[in-house]
Amino acid sequence: MYKDKTIHFIGIGGISMSGIAEIIQSMGAIVTGSDMQESKVVKALEEKGISVTIGTNPNNIDKADIVVYTAAISEDNEELKRARELNKPTFERAEFLGELTKEYKHVLCISGTHGKSTTTGMISSVFLESKLPTTIQIGAILPKINANFYVGGHDYFIMEACEYKDSFLSFYPTSAIVLNIDDDHLDYFKNLDNIKASFTKYIHKLPKDGNLIINKDDANTMSLELPDTNVYTYGINSDADLVAKNITYDELGHPIFDVYFKNELYLSLHLSVLGKHNIYNALASVLMCLVHNVDKESIIKGINEYHGVERRFEYIGKYKDNILVYDDYAHHPTEITSTYNAAKSIKCHQNWAIFQSHTYSRTKEHLEEFASILKKFDNVIIAPIYPARETNIYNVKEEDLVELIKKDNPNVCYIPTFEEIVKYLKDNVQDNDLVLTIGAGPVNEVGLSLLGKK
Repeated sequence: MYKDKTIHFIGIGGISMSGIAEIIQSMGAIVTGSDMQESKVVKALEEKGISVTIGTNPNNIDKADIVVYTAAISEDNEELKRARELNKPTFERAEFLGELTKEYKHVLCISGTHGKSTTTGMISSVFLESKLPTTIQIGAILPKINANFYVGGHDYFIMEACEYKDSFLSFYPTSAIVLNIDDDHLDYFKNLDNIKASFTKYIHKLPKDGNLIINKDDANTMSLELPDTNVYTYGINSDADLVAKNITYDELGHPIFDVYFKNELYLSLHLSVLGKHNIYNALASVLMCLVHNVDKESIIKGINEYHGVERRFEYIGKYKDNILVYDDYAHHPTEITSTYNAAKSIKCHQNWAIFQSHTYSRTKEHLEEFASILKKFDNVIIAPIYPARETNIYNVKEEDLVELIKKDNPNVCYIPTFEEIVKYLKDNVQDNDLVLTIGAGPVNEVGLSLLGKK
């Protein structure tokens, strides 16, 4: 369908756009793109023969058969305006990805407010182990393939399905996971009821012979009106189809547990990632693989040897030989709670949380909840709010969070630049401390700079 067609990507440097671009290139398309800045992703694309313009150039559109753009691109973008003027077929990223899914026999979509990238990574690890003909699209770098995509055939397409701006409504899943539903992206959805309404529309896109896999321990998910398809449940605290039992943890905090399907022992797992939340992610992954008849050996090996995707409680290195440095993408109070619980399982002298809130709207909406979980860390540094797509019309500032935390934990401060945060850490961390950067913005640069990697 795309062979020999020229497809231009506006905003090609994004983690999802770059992966789609390379998948399309593998199908024989001529791919070009533009982005506002140089990056490792852009350089990697150029090394694969994809021409990328830094900035905008309307002339890029003239030879394009199809133009794809990210949701962050405004209508006054010169390239997008040119495409409209020339009546070129234009697709927002999610729309184009949805069209791409039609090329595959089985489309496995992983959705939910929290845990999408991890669960997509676990399932991908299993399918790669099984050698089944699989293509992968994930919203983070998967170390096993050292990329956020993999092209391996047209039988299975494994993909992360994000709900923001109803993106996942553009997809055509044959099997879908709903990990959980929480009150996130309220700048778009406004309230939890609208989020649940969007998820309801999403799961009703499944065909009658499709598979819906849901978390029976998540009340919001279980409140959805379920479609007429094959429904499978998983959980820890319930009588679900697939259940984790006999849960223990090793000396490093990695979960060990038995998995029962329909009340019979199916397999046992010993995860290489931390936290109770990853037991849920592993259960969802097992169930998705089970309904697609993947062999047990591949499931066990793929999940047990999964060490995480980039920026999901990722070990960065050691500072001064005995100070552990980690980075986590958590940017919602529920996610930070999971991060805190995982951090507690690591023995240390004191822990340091460097938190960068992601968007002003989320900061305003969850201010009290952020403070409630962050105050539990021994030491807290608040970094500048990362605005992403927003301007600060919400009258919220970093000091608001500091003051709330300070009511229960005096060891908190706001530091306005990453450089100053790194200096503060160098002056104050002690032997056997744990440093953890938290947030979806570039706060990971703090850890990298501390270790001299940036």
